[in-house]
Amino acid sequence: MEKTRILLAEDDPNLGQILHEYLNLKGFQTRLCKDGEEGAEVFQPGKFDLCILDLMMPKKDGFQLAKEIKEIEPTIPIIFLTAKSLKEDMIEGFKIGADDYITKPFSMEILLLRVQAIMNRVNNTNKPVELPSELNIGKLKYQPNNNKLFLPSGEVKLTTKENELLKLLVESMDSTVNRSIALKKIWRDDSYFNARSMDVYIAKLRKYLKEDDSIQLLTVHGEGFKLVHLN
Repeated sequence: MEKTRILLAEDDPNLGQILHEYLNLKGFQTRLCKDGEEGAEVFQPGKFDLCILDLMMPKKDGFQLAKEIKEIEPTIPIIFLTAKSLKEDMIEGFKIGADDYITKPFSMEILLLRVQAIMNRVNNTNKPVELPSELNIGKLKYQPNNNKLFLPSGEVKLTTKENELLKLLVESMDSTVNRSIALKKIWRDDSYFNARSMDVYIAKLRKYLKEDDSIQLLTVHGEGFKLVHLN
């Protein structure tokens, strides 16, 4: 089985070397670049499977490098690493086409999980997740194909948007669903109007789910939403 090839652009020599060695140890083939300019020189179409880019780099920052990479190979996944957690930067990153955004400091295990999740998604692009016809969410029963949620108080017929949003949350159970990605997948764009609309649907889902206090729909500030089962 071929190794996943990663372009790693990180200007901190210590962190760059640690990441390089860790990813190689975990079975990846990693090319370390000391800044964005070197990353642009090294990148070629078909040469890498994923890019991990530091946001703040000399000569060429991560945003500019990502734009140039996406012009050459629009579908390649990109993870941004940054010491900044500003909402505006995250939005800019996702607009460019980033798949994830990790704020320093972070654990190597978290980075590894994010890389694995992205590559699993990429490798199964033509194999959409198929939920069972009926599944349990805590004490609740959910029929995604029938748009039905069965609560202690009775049956709820979900609207199309409610159902699509709940399916997305269930598919990512215990993991954060990025707000921008959810908007683009369900509403087709992440405009302010659609964002407010999604907030209304999130509130409706919370109202249904609160009938089981072991299930919580959490807001992950600056990122999105997470459906968790506490028991």
